[in-house]
Amino acid sequence: MEWTGEALLIGVRRHGETSVIADAMVAGRGRFMGLIRGGRSSKLSATLQPGNTVQLTWRARLEDHLGTFTVELLQARAAGLISDRKRLYLSQLVCEHLHLLPERDPHDRLLAMALDLIDHDPDAAGLARFELALLDELGFGLDLESCAATGVTEDLTHVSPKSGRAVSRAAAEPYKDRLLPLPSFLHARGNASPDDLRAAFRLTRHFLDMHIWSARQIDPPPTREPLIDMLTKV
Repeated sequence: MEWTGEALLIGVRRHGETSVIADAMVAGRGRFMGLIRGGRSSKLSATLQPGNTVQLTWRARLEDHLGTFTVELLQARAAGLISDRKRLYLSQLVCEHLHLLPERDPHDRLLAMALDLIDHDPDAAGLARFELALLDELGFGLDLESCAATGVTEDLTHVSPKSGRAVSRAAAEPYKDRLLPLPSFLHARGNASPDDLRAAFRLTRHFLDMHIWSARQIDPPPTREPLIDMLTKV
């Protein structure tokens, strides 16, 4: 078995004395892992940095085996990320989020969003939309198209913390203290204020915690809250 594809490196861990296991998001193939022999060498260390784009060739005797990677650097981002703390934290957070995806299941929409985030100035609104898309691709998408109580599609201002469905302003009024605010930029065009952004990240954190972090008994990425503080600072 063999294939070659372009990939975003999202993680590398040691394996034995000289090798590493690389974790990558591969266009058209999803999250893939493979052994890189000699991956701890000085020759490969600069290439095998999370955030870099590489060309991978994967080989294995059988399709369900771990397999081995050979790697060629296509776009080096690591040095630029290290010099910019916001971009570094953003790249680390995006890679941590992509680790949540099942292996060998294509998620090209998320890969494209991740690359767009990493390659541009840190974008808080884009990151919030990325977290919403992540929930959706993991099977826990929010329904922000219509009101859960009345079915109306306009003036949606809140979200049910249990069902993940939108609620209109009128229907939300008696229950506002039990609902999560829904910033309009998440479901309609418009600019986002710092308060809107903070509300968006509270929303995504609630459902990421409910469906993933607490459910899998894992900690949230350590860079998330410091990054959000930086991105929403007035």
